Amino acid sequence: MTFTAKDVANLREKTGAGMMDCKKALTEAGGSEEGAIKWLREKGIAKAGQMTSRKAGEGVVGTYVHTGGKIGVMVEVNCETDFVARNEEFQALARELAMQVAFSNPAYLQPEDIPEDVLAREREIAENLARNEGRPEAALPKIVEGRVKKFAEESSLLTQPYMRDPKKKVGDLVQDLRAKIRENIVVRRFVRFQVGEEL
Repeated sequence: MTFTAKDVANLREKTGAGMMDCKKALTEAGGSEEGAIKWLREKGIAKAGQMTSRKAGEGVVGTYVHTGGKIGVMVEVNCETDFVARNEEFQALARELAMQVAFSNPAYLQPEDIPEDVLAREREIAENLARNEGRPEAALPKIVEGRVKKFAEESSLLTQPYMRDPKKKVGDLVQDLRAKIRENIVVRRFVRFQVGEEL
């Protein structure tokens, strides 16, 4: 049985294990998520999804003001303990997330937050664009969904390509630190201000 990058990401989210461990677990389990979780637990790498269900009531507000003071960002990142909230790596993550928001200007935190009317509008635009490009009618649904998925990923902070390494998603930074410190980390919200923008 095969598995996809999304399967690896889902397993990481549920177990807090690193990407390579999740790939190995899925390989060992023949692509079965349940088998992979069992394998990770037996190796002492995962706690069967307990991490992401734990309350993250502490944290910091990471800030970034771009050179010249024209763009400012605040990002709330939560964790379970005050000890981790004071951790340099955790605070560096919050600042890095704020810089990402300044750099890429996401509209949403994650694709699930995008309103259906926005997605419907994007589907219509993608369909009209594909027709104008002369694409075959039979191929339109697949082309449209691919473009809408790309729009959703690029419009959402956690699924955007990371500015310093486009091969990584921003959410990978959160997941990697979560796996490293063995504590739930949640990006709660963000706000971006730009001088002169309409209110």
